[in-house]
Amino acid sequence: MNKQSQNLIIIGVIVVIVLIVFGGRMFYTLEATERGVVFRQFTTGLDKDNILQPGFQVISPWNDLYVYDVSEQKIEESMDVLDKNGLSVNIDVTVRFYPTYTKVGYLYESFRLNYDDLLVAPEIRSTVRQIAGRYTAEEIYSTKRAEVEQTIIEESGKQLKANNITMKALLIRSINLPPDIRKAIENKLVQEQQALAYRYKLDKEESEAKRKRIAAEGEARANKIINSSLTKSLLKMRGIEATLELGQSPNTKIIVIGGGEDGLPLIMNAE
Repeated sequence: MNKQSQNLIIIGVIVVIVLIVFGGRMFYTLEATERGVVFRQFTTGLDKDNILQPGFQVISPWNDLYVYDVSEQKIEESMDVLDKNGLSVNIDVTVRFYPTYTKVGYLYESFRLNYDDLLVAPEIRSTVRQIAGRYTAEEIYSTKRAEVEQTIIEESGKQLKANNITMKALLIRSINLPPDIRKAIENKLVQEQQALAYRYKLDKEESEAKRKRIAAEGEARANKIINSSLTKSLLKMRGIEATLELGQSPNTKIIVIGGGEDGLPLIMNAE
């Protein structure tokens, strides 16, 4: 065996040893829902802008790879907050979110891998408490619940986006009040609904009375116009016209000219 062959064998053995020892730190396969961030210990440090994509990846064995799951995640929070008047309200919320794919390097720089505990959950709790303090328990529980939910979504979503988290949805699962407060609010809402129904009934009756009054006034004006136009001369003329038409009828009849009141003819059937 010549010296060149010996050198090749030695190199091959070294390569095999390196692969055995460092293979686990050199070759990675990222799944479809994963992204990678490389920390280059001896050169540029954390490479925040060059995010490794799904598939087979090779890195230097002295560098570190941090893998992020970028699929949609969910956390559920139950918290006690104070309303505008200092009343304790328990609110349960569900948040769905995922890290912004192209920004996981910046996310790691600030919060490492457990960003859900260090960023998302505290931010949601803080926002819910701040917004709940702007409303009364009644508004949170019933009259402005949708508005409260939308405000939480907008403000928390803005804060999370600034920290490279995309919030997909936020839902208020339940709002719990002390039993006596909840009962008082429910009774008040029932009374308000009854008052609205009664108001609607009164408005309807008032509208119907107005309609009838307008109709009666219109009919009275019409009768007045008709009465003012029915002079004696007009009535006599109409009577004569009717007599002429009936006189031309084939039916047998007797017409007495001037026999009626005011000189109008009387018509009698001869049958």
